[in-house]
Amino acid sequence: MQQPDRRAMSWGVAAGLTLVLMGAAACGGAEEPAEPPAAAMAPAEVIEPEAGTIARAPTADNALPPAILGTAPPPRGVDLPYMPDDAETRGYLAVPEGPGPHPAVLLVHEWDGLTDRIRQTADAFAAEGYVALAADLYRGRTGSNRDENMALVQETRGEMDRVVANLDMAARTLRERADTTGKVAVMGWCFGGGIALSYGIDGEAHEATAMFYGQLVEDPEQLRRISHELYGTFAANDTGIPPADVEQFARALTAAGIDNDIHVYDEVGHGFWLFVDQDRETREAPALDAWQRLKAYLSRTIGV
Repeated sequence: MQQPDRRAMSWGVAAGLTLVLMGAAACGGAEEPAEPPAAAMAPAEVIEPEAGTIARAPTADNALPPAILGTAPPPRGVDLPYMPDDAETRGYLAVPEGPGPHPAVLLVHEWDGLTDRIRQTADAFAAEGYVALAADLYRGRTGSNRDENMALVQETRGEMDRVVANLDMAARTLRERADTTGKVAVMGWCFGGGIALSYGIDGEAHEATAMFYGQLVEDPEQLRRISHELYGTFAANDTGIPPADVEQFARALTAAGIDNDIHVYDEVGHGFWLFVDQDRETREAPALDAWQRLKAYLSRTIGV
């Protein structure tokens, strides 16, 4: 198992993040008003077993989860304070019905923070059969415009030790639950995609990393520290992460001996997957393919 304190995370990865965020189309709905936080629930130690439980309803092979189509109901999970001595940091937990044990997924939000779209996506993974925890890297805050989002990103980049500790604790919280198998996948979008990749390199050991766009690492020596296959979805019209950079990233993964499922989708741009409803005609087909790839990836790495 990789030790969380053995070296600083590869946050050279994040050094170019500002250019990516400024040059690319804003992540999904980042320019829309931030969604209000879900109502706070009781701390984890007093939550009844049925609280935050989501009915099992896996998507059909030709269907996308309602969360990314903009048709999901309000979040049905619960807030979860998972950081000791940090009451401001409250993740969001969604649990599938049934005793389990279930594999687990740890979601890392976009640059605007833990919004309801991320909570609804956690619900979607619970419906697929995963215990899902959406981490909170901003201590309960969200951004409502580019300037606010960039301020949060830059502040977080200046506290990367705290981010590592945050995700380590979130992953441990999932592994130590009685209703999980102990297997954890970490995934993220945009800002969260880069965080997920870097955490795959330098965080505590876990079984899978899935990134949707996000800042890349092209150094095989760093990538060799990943202990599992990596999933990546990218967009041909992403000006911040052009296809040539993705190709170089894939070559670096291969050179490092890391199995990978990397794909660049034509005709779509940055942020297309999490917000299919913003251009359903263009985004639905590639989003469905990416979803099917993701489900297959999770099945072979952590189960379900």
